[in-house]
Amino acid sequence: METEVLSRDGFGGSLPVENVQALASKKLKDIPSRYIRPEVEFDVVSIDESLKIPVIDMITLGHDDEQRKLHLACKQWGFFQLINHGVRDEVIEKLKIDVQEFFKLPLEKKMACAQLPNNIEGYGQAFVVSENQKLDWGDMLFLYPLPMPLRNMRFWPTTPNSFRETLDKYSMELQKVTIHLLMLIAKNLGTDPESLASFFEDGTQGIRMNYYPPCAEASRVIGLASHSDATALTLLIQVNDVEGLQIKKNGEWVPVKPIPGAFIINIGDVIEIMSNGEYKSIEHRAVINPDKERLSIAAFHSPNVSTKIGPLPDLVKTSKAGYRTIPHEEFVRLTISSRLDGKGLLDQMKL
Repeated sequence: METEVLSRDGFGGSLPVENVQALASKKLKDIPSRYIRPEVEFDVVSIDESLKIPVIDMITLGHDDEQRKLHLACKQWGFFQLINHGVRDEVIEKLKIDVQEFFKLPLEKKMACAQLPNNIEGYGQAFVVSENQKLDWGDMLFLYPLPMPLRNMRFWPTTPNSFRETLDKYSMELQKVTIHLLMLIAKNLGTDPESLASFFEDGTQGIRMNYYPPCAEASRVIGLASHSDATALTLLIQVNDVEGLQIKKNGEWVPVKPIPGAFIINIGDVIEIMSNGEYKSIEHRAVINPDKERLSIAAFHSPNVSTKIGPLPDLVKTSKAGYRTIPHEEFVRLTISSRLDGKGLLDQMKL
């Protein structure tokens, strides 16, 4: 099958802003006001220990009980932890090491991978669309490993020298897990697994490596503003043992405690739209630790460029479509030109 690909230049990028890791290293007494979000202090964070996102075992996913559990996790939570996923420990651990090494490099070395104007890929920030919006307390390296013909090696670090090979292996293994999960999700939705999986065969995979420095005013800044992912499925790993992911459930923020070796997986806007609202994408955010840095790696999976973003035809035969259907290119432009703002993107897609 010939891959139809979309050049990513000109889709929009992020305005250049100061590097947060460098800013944090100055140990400033006063954090610049663009990072201060007074409202964060009043957010309700759940202390209910029983509120835990479901755990799904990939090995037993062929059984009806585990399939039902997956269905409920997607429907009621939009988040779950996946154990026994089959991605080799050494592949995950090697990427964690290489990502930590990259963020330890001097700023000028990291800037060799800096974003270019009008392009989201590279080292820098995402979703900064105006000169006066509030900023997140974190830096990122964002790369598109898939589809392979669109890899832009200009942004792929050469230090550490194993980085490119490590990311390549990780990318390929995650793509396999994603396709497998999507087929199981299709089965639960009552639509054809092969058909749904085919949209992702030459799909887009973006990998975002996050670095959140500690901050003395941790309770007044945010690492990553509240949002739902504008993709189909996200597979996240925590690089070090500092927690910071929180998801919104019943109006409260629920901290997620990662299981070592598991992937934290969440449903994105594309699956909410395709499932015609049966599965929901969930708002989540990253909070900051006052004393320790936090690193995480999120892999976003989207359908290929020829896929129209809209409810699956099977699912709107007997019920009304709740979302518009638009070309993928239009959906991507909509995503990149918006700032992170809860589920604002989905509101624009609803009928």
